[in-house]
Amino acid sequence: MAVDLSGAQWRKSTYSNGQGGCVEVADGCTGIMPVRDSKDPQGPALVFHLDAWRAFVAAVQAGEFGVI
Repeated sequence: MAVDLSGAQWRKSTYSNGQGGCVEVADGCTGIMPVRDSKDPQGPALVFHLDAWRAFVAAVQAGEFGVI
C-alpha cells in the first residue's frame, strides 16, 4: 500500500528511550500508524494498521515482551 506521508506531523514516541532507541510516529492518519526511526527521518517509514498498532502498544504496556 502506498501512503503519502509528505504532510505528516511526526512526534517522538513516549515509548522511545534515551539510549538511542528513538521512534517517531505520525498521528492523524486515518486507519494507520506510520512509524519511523528519528535518526533517519528521510528514510523509510513502516505503516501499521491502527488496530495492530494499538494491540502492540497494549502488549508493551502489559509487559508481554519482557524487560529490556
